[in-house]
Amino acid sequence: MKYHIIPVTSFKQNCSILWCQETGKAALIDPGGEAFRLRQEVSALGVTVQQIWITHGHLDHVGAASELAAFYRVPIIGPHYEDKPLLQNLPGQCQLFGMEFITPLIPDHWLIDRVMLSLGKLLFTVLHCPGHSPGHVVFWNQAEKFIFMGDVLFKNGIGRTDLPGGNIKTLMHSINYQLMPLADDIVFLPGHGLMSTLGDERRNQSIL
Repeated sequence: MKYHIIPVTSFKQNCSILWCQETGKAALIDPGGEAFRLRQEVSALGVTVQQIWITHGHLDHVGAASELAAFYRVPIIGPHYEDKPLLQNLPGQCQLFGMEFITPLIPDHWLIDRVMLSLGKLLFTVLHCPGHSPGHVVFWNQAEKFIFMGDVLFKNGIGRTDLPGGNIKTLMHSINYQLMPLADDIVFLPGHGLMSTLGDERRNQSIL
């Protein structure tokens, strides 16, 4: 498994290009904006985009998804159906944050808890982790001990719950029952900021 992280837009959202080294098949995870720049990065890597994966329906994670899906002629996969209202109200989110207009989005495939995603020879388990948003999911590669986390858990922090659909009790339940039972040595990439491990956050965050 290989990945390349590109922070995009003023939100510095960690978009990732993920690919299978054996096949060259790639996925764009949470392309929040700057579509042309992301296309340049894909071209420089020489990989073939097959899918777009979305962790949740906030504009900084989906802003360029429709444009890139049309360009590469690939499906948008995720998040969970519970984020449909957020995706349908992308224009309202843009207005709230003073961002350029983004049209409503409906993915080609919704995701559910514990379903498996494949990319070349890579396998990922989807974990439904609501709280930051109702339909938030994370992508867990058990073999590589790696999670693409979105905005559930951060280095020295947790996802905010003051946006529409957020709920602190639900978020803590997701963290404590979906993530904290997993191994300490699992590395995760959050939606913003630096990588960490589940063990480090278990030790360093008193809230967990």
